[in-house]
Amino acid sequence: MGATFAVLGAGRQGTAAAYDFALRGGANEVVLADLDLTRARAAAARVNALTRDRVAHAARVDVTKADSMLRVLKGVDVFLSAVPYPLNLGIARAALRARASMVDLGGHTGTAKKQLALDGQARNAGIAIIPECGMGPGANVTLAVHAINLLDRAEEVRVYDGGLPQRPRPPWLYELTFHIGGLTNEYTGTATFLRDGELVEVPALSEPETLVVPPVGPLEAAVTSGGLSTMPWTYCGRLRVLENKTLRYPGHWAQIRAFADLGLLSGRPVPVRGKTVVPREVFETLFEPQVTPREIRDIAVTHVVARGEKGGRATEAVVDMVDTYDTRTGFRAMERVTGFHAAIAAEMIARGEVPPGAHSVETGIPPARFVEEARTRGFAIGTRSRSIR
Repeated sequence: MGATFAVLGAGRQGTAAAYDFALRGGANEVVLADLDLTRARAAAARVNALTRDRVAHAARVDVTKADSMLRVLKGVDVFLSAVPYPLNLGIARAALRARASMVDLGGHTGTAKKQLALDGQARNAGIAIIPECGMGPGANVTLAVHAINLLDRAEEVRVYDGGLPQRPRPPWLYELTFHIGGLTNEYTGTATFLRDGELVEVPALSEPETLVVPPVGPLEAAVTSGGLSTMPWTYCGRLRVLENKTLRYPGHWAQIRAFADLGLLSGRPVPVRGKTVVPREVFETLFEPQVTPREIRDIAVTHVVARGEKGGRATEAVVDMVDTYDTRTGFRAMERVTGFHAAIAAEMIARGEVPPGAHSVETGIPPARFVEEARTRGFAIGTRSRSIR
């Protein structure tokens, strides 16, 4: 017997996840719920057209109101929250009341920690909660754990990931595939890493480096905030090094660093000719149309390098995952990796592969099973190991 799935937030990633529920999740029903019923109906119609089925239907939901959520979640086995992260803690509490398991697209480590604190309540309710699914954090963390498992003992893990245009256009060499506010969030603040086995805060946009990632070629990586979620705390005392950087085409980081040095990424208001303006709002207003193309043809890349020991020898294990825009379905690579990682996690819960409780991505999602499932969806995932001195 199949499961009943729901998606709260019928945007791009939510629609991709709903498509996966309908096509591969063995769904009896997929509810696409949104505050905008017209958008929910359009998303459900797209899923039904792509799957040639009538499994998806639309509903209206106000996720700021518990009663509205409980009406939608009645009879749902597992659902995805694809709404802004500040709402996810309240949604998790509604999941407990509805006894419906939950995954979400996250976006804020502090919120995820509060959700993980609901572990005992989730176990008592017989449901599973996995926050912070998606591409990064999400698939990058799952693949990092997969790389760790390829070794007998890991000491250093470096994770690189990013969404890139297939054909970069100057001057920015970048195309926006999600909300501009999410991008500037990544470009500000700090990231939590492990260095010498200790938790450290590293500023965003720092420590640029160049590397070659097949099949894309030369790329530049720099620190951005939030990409590892809770993984540094989970592996504190177990790894000597754990870090994550975002990939861009060469030249992009120098441009963004110049904007940051000028203060244009700051959220602190400044006086300008008798008026008060927020530099970050000015930057977002000017930058967004510059990097938003009419049609996005993107590529999503994850590259993990783990070093440690295997068979008594110093060994390096590398895991690469690449996905591209799907011309058949029209789903972007960012939508596929983000939505499908969350969908795979939800489907694992529905099949009983994840026990009740609140789990982080690194502890809740079996990495080898994710790789198996991701490959069936067309993700190119390669692994290799070599002895090192």
